[in-house]
Amino acid sequence: MKVEIFSDVVCPWCYIGHRRLAKAVRLYEGEVEVVQRPFELAPDAVSNGEPVRIALARKFGGPDRVAQMTRRVTEVAVADGLELNFDRAIHANTFEAHRLIWLAGRAGRDGAMADRLFRAHFTEGLDVGDPATLAKLAAEVEVEDTGEGAEQVRAELARARTLGISGVPLFLFEDQFAVSGAQPVETLVAALHEVRARTAVASAQNGGDGCDDGFCAV
Repeated sequence: MKVEIFSDVVCPWCYIGHRRLAKAVRLYEGEVEVVQRPFELAPDAVSNGEPVRIALARKFGGPDRVAQMTRRVTEVAVADGLELNFDRAIHANTFEAHRLIWLAGRAGRDGAMADRLFRAHFTEGLDVGDPATLAKLAAEVEVEDTGEGAEQVRAELARARTLGISGVPLFLFEDQFAVSGAQPVETLVAALHEVRARTAVASAQNGGDGCDDGFCAV
Protein backbone atom coordinates (compact mmCIF):
# COMPACT_ATOMS: atom_id res chain seq x y z
CA MET A 1 0.00 0.00 0.00
CA LYS A 2 1.23 3.49 -0.84
CA VAL A 3 0.83 6.28 1.70
CA GLU A 4 1.86 9.81 0.82
CA ILE A 5 2.31 12.25 3.68
CA PHE A 6 2.07 15.92 2.78
CA SER A 7 3.94 17.97 5.37
CA ASP A 8 6.36 20.78 6.07
CA VAL A 9 9.49 20.37 8.17
CA VAL A 10 8.68 23.49 10.23
CA CYS A 11 5.21 22.20 11.13
CA PRO A 12 5.11 20.70 14.65
CA TRP A 13 1.93 18.71 14.01
CA CYS A 14 3.60 17.30 10.88
CA TYR A 15 6.53 16.11 13.00
CA ILE A 16 4.08 14.39 15.33
CA GLY A 17 2.14 12.95 12.38
CA HIS A 18 5.38 11.73 10.79
CA ARG A 19 6.29 9.87 13.98
CA ARG A 20 2.79 8.44 14.46
CA LEU A 21 2.61 7.16 10.89
CA ALA A 22 5.93 5.37 11.37
CA LYS A 23 4.51 3.65 14.46
CA ALA A 24 1.31 2.76 12.63
CA VAL A 25 3.23 1.18 9.77
CA ARG A 26 5.16 -0.98 12.22
CA LEU A 27 1.90 -2.19 13.76
CA TYR A 28 0.16 -2.88 10.45
CA GLU A 29 0.24 -6.43 9.11
CA GLY A 30 1.25 -5.63 5.57
CA GLU A 31 3.71 -3.80 3.37
CA VAL A 32 3.48 -0.02 3.22
CA GLU A 33 5.42 2.38 1.02
CA VAL A 34 5.56 5.80 2.70
CA VAL A 35 6.39 8.72 0.42
CA GLN A 36 7.13 12.22 1.66
CA ARG A 37 5.38 15.04 -0.21
CA PRO A 38 6.09 18.77 0.15
CA PHE A 39 3.86 21.48 1.49
CA GLU A 40 4.99 25.03 2.30
CA LEU A 41 3.29 26.66 5.26
CA ALA A 42 5.06 29.93 4.48
CA PRO A 43 6.29 29.92 0.88
CA ASP A 44 7.31 33.59 1.15
CA ALA A 45 9.38 33.06 4.30
CA VAL A 46 12.92 34.41 4.26
CA SER A 47 15.71 32.52 5.98
CA ASN A 48 17.51 35.26 7.88
CA GLY A 49 17.96 33.74 11.33
CA GLU A 50 14.80 35.20 12.82
CA PRO A 51 13.56 33.30 15.92
CA VAL A 52 10.40 31.38 15.09
CA ARG A 53 8.54 32.82 18.08
CA ILE A 54 8.80 36.31 16.58
CA ALA A 55 7.50 35.14 13.21
CA LEU A 56 4.65 33.23 14.84
CA ALA A 57 3.69 36.21 16.99
CA ARG A 58 3.45 38.33 13.88
CA LYS A 59 1.17 35.78 12.25
CA PHE A 60 -0.99 34.61 15.15
CA GLY A 61 -1.65 37.69 17.21
CA GLY A 62 1.15 38.21 19.66
CA PRO A 63 3.49 36.36 22.03
CA ASP A 64 0.82 35.34 24.53
CA ARG A 65 -1.18 33.52 21.88
CA VAL A 66 1.98 31.88 20.55
CA ALA A 67 2.99 30.76 24.05
CA GLN A 68 -0.37 29.07 24.46
CA MET A 69 -0.15 27.34 21.07
CA THR A 70 3.42 26.14 21.45
CA ARG A 71 2.89 24.92 25.00
CA ARG A 72 0.05 22.66 23.91
CA VAL A 73 1.83 21.10 20.95
CA THR A 74 5.03 20.67 22.97
CA GLU A 75 3.13 18.72 25.62
CA VAL A 76 1.50 16.52 22.98
CA ALA A 77 4.86 15.85 21.34
CA VAL A 78 6.40 14.57 24.57
CA ALA A 79 4.00 11.63 24.56
CA ASP A 80 5.31 10.71 21.11
CA GLY A 81 8.93 10.88 22.24
CA LEU A 82 9.64 14.20 20.54
CA GLU A 83 11.38 17.26 21.94
CA LEU A 84 10.19 20.61 20.62
CA ASN A 85 12.30 23.61 21.58
CA PHE A 86 10.43 26.62 20.26
CA ASP A 87 12.77 28.96 22.15
CA ARG A 88 15.58 27.79 19.87
CA ALA A 89 13.72 27.25 16.58
CA ILE A 90 14.59 29.45 13.60
CA HIS A 91 12.04 30.74 11.07
CA ALA A 92 13.01 29.41 7.63
CA ASN A 93 12.02 29.00 4.03
CA THR A 94 11.71 25.25 3.46
CA PHE A 95 11.83 24.87 -0.32
CA GLU A 96 15.44 23.69 -0.36
CA ALA A 97 14.73 21.32 2.53
CA HIS A 98 11.94 19.77 0.47
CA ARG A 99 14.32 19.45 -2.47
CA LEU A 100 16.70 17.44 -0.28
CA ILE A 101 13.84 15.19 0.78
CA TRP A 102 13.01 14.62 -2.90
CA LEU A 103 16.65 13.77 -3.63
CA ALA A 104 16.74 11.39 -0.66
CA GLY A 105 13.61 9.70 -1.99
CA ARG A 106 15.50 8.46 -5.03
CA ALA A 107 17.49 6.25 -2.66
CA GLY A 108 14.55 5.41 -0.41
CA ARG A 109 15.76 7.73 2.36
CA ASP A 110 13.15 10.48 2.13
CA GLY A 111 11.69 9.50 5.49
CA ALA A 112 15.12 9.61 7.13
CA MET A 113 15.86 12.99 5.54
CA ALA A 114 12.55 14.42 6.68
CA ASP A 115 13.08 13.13 10.20
CA ARG A 116 16.55 14.68 10.33
CA LEU A 117 15.20 18.03 9.16
CA PHE A 118 12.36 17.96 11.70
CA ARG A 119 14.82 17.25 14.50
CA ALA A 120 17.23 19.91 13.30
CA HIS A 121 14.52 22.56 13.31
CA PHE A 122 12.52 21.67 16.40
CA THR A 123 15.07 20.10 18.74
CA GLU A 124 18.46 21.49 17.78
CA GLY A 125 17.49 25.00 16.73
CA LEU A 126 19.24 24.78 13.36
CA ASP A 127 18.27 26.96 10.40
CA VAL A 128 16.83 24.53 7.85
CA GLY A 129 16.86 27.28 5.24
CA ASP A 130 20.61 27.83 5.49
CA PRO A 131 22.60 26.21 2.64
CA ALA A 132 25.55 25.22 4.83
CA THR A 133 23.26 23.64 7.41
CA LEU A 134 21.35 21.77 4.73
CA ALA A 135 24.58 20.46 3.22
CA LYS A 136 25.65 19.13 6.62
CA LEU A 137 22.29 17.46 7.25
CA ALA A 138 22.24 15.90 3.78
CA ALA A 139 25.70 14.44 4.36
CA GLU A 140 24.55 12.92 7.65
CA VAL A 141 21.77 11.07 5.82
CA GLU A 142 24.17 10.17 2.98
CA VAL A 143 22.28 12.22 0.42
CA GLU A 144 24.35 13.69 -2.38
CA ASP A 145 23.06 17.10 -3.36
CA THR A 146 23.28 17.09 -7.13
CA GLY A 147 21.34 20.32 -7.41
CA GLU A 148 18.36 18.50 -8.90
CA GLY A 149 14.78 18.40 -7.69
CA ALA A 150 13.55 21.99 -7.81
CA GLU A 151 11.27 21.37 -10.78
CA GLN A 152 9.92 18.19 -9.23
CA VAL A 153 9.21 19.88 -5.90
CA ARG A 154 7.36 22.69 -7.65
CA ALA A 155 5.27 20.11 -9.50
CA GLU A 156 4.43 18.31 -6.25
CA LEU A 157 3.50 21.59 -4.55
CA ALA A 158 1.21 22.31 -7.49
CA ARG A 159 -0.33 18.86 -7.12
CA ALA A 160 -1.07 19.57 -3.46
CA ARG A 161 -2.90 22.73 -4.49
CA THR A 162 -4.82 20.81 -7.16
CA LEU A 163 -5.88 18.27 -4.54
CA GLY A 164 -7.18 21.13 -2.43
CA ILE A 165 -4.80 20.53 0.44
CA SER A 166 -4.78 23.57 2.69
CA GLY A 167 -3.52 22.09 5.95
CA VAL A 168 -0.98 19.50 6.98
CA PRO A 169 -0.18 16.82 7.82
CA LEU A 170 -2.37 15.03 5.33
CA PHE A 171 -2.09 11.31 4.64
CA LEU A 172 -3.13 10.15 1.16
CA PHE A 173 -3.69 6.40 0.85
CA GLU A 174 -3.50 4.77 -2.57
CA ASP A 175 -3.96 8.17 -4.24
CA GLN A 176 -7.63 8.30 -3.27
CA PHE A 177 -8.35 8.03 0.48
CA ALA A 178 -7.26 10.92 2.68
CA VAL A 179 -6.93 11.44 6.42
CA SER A 180 -5.95 14.87 7.72
CA GLY A 181 -4.29 15.97 10.92
CA ALA A 182 -1.88 14.35 13.35
CA GLN A 183 -4.24 11.49 14.08
CA PRO A 184 -3.57 8.96 16.86
CA VAL A 185 -1.59 5.87 15.93
CA GLU A 186 -4.67 3.72 16.39
CA THR A 187 -6.60 5.82 13.87
CA LEU A 188 -3.85 5.50 11.29
CA VAL A 189 -3.64 1.74 11.77
CA ALA A 190 -7.41 1.53 11.35
CA ALA A 191 -7.15 3.64 8.20
CA LEU A 192 -4.57 1.25 6.74
CA HIS A 193 -6.90 -1.69 7.36
CA GLU A 194 -9.89 0.22 6.01
CA VAL A 195 -8.09 1.20 2.82
CA ARG A 196 -6.93 -2.39 2.28
CA ALA A 197 -10.52 -3.60 2.65
CA ARG A 198 -11.93 -0.90 0.39
CA THR A 199 -9.38 -1.38 -2.37
CA ALA A 200 -9.98 -5.13 -2.28
CA VAL A 201 -13.72 -4.55 -2.70
CA ALA A 202 -13.12 -1.99 -5.45
CA SER A 203 -10.92 -4.45 -7.30
CA ALA A 204 -13.57 -7.15 -7.02
CA GLN A 205 -16.16 -4.72 -8.38
CA ASN A 206 -13.99 -3.79 -11.35
CA GLY A 207 -13.04 -0.32 -10.25
CA GLY A 208 -15.64 0.90 -7.76
CA ASP A 209 -14.15 3.79 -5.84
CA GLY A 210 -15.72 3.07 -2.46
CA CYS A 211 -15.74 6.78 -1.58
CA ASP A 212 -19.40 7.48 -0.99
CA ASP A 213 -19.44 7.92 2.79
CA GLY A 214 -17.10 10.82 3.39
CA PHE A 215 -13.95 8.80 4.06
CA CYS A 216 -12.31 10.36 1.04
CA ALA A 217 -11.29 13.96 1.34
CA VAL A 218 -9.94 14.38 -2.17
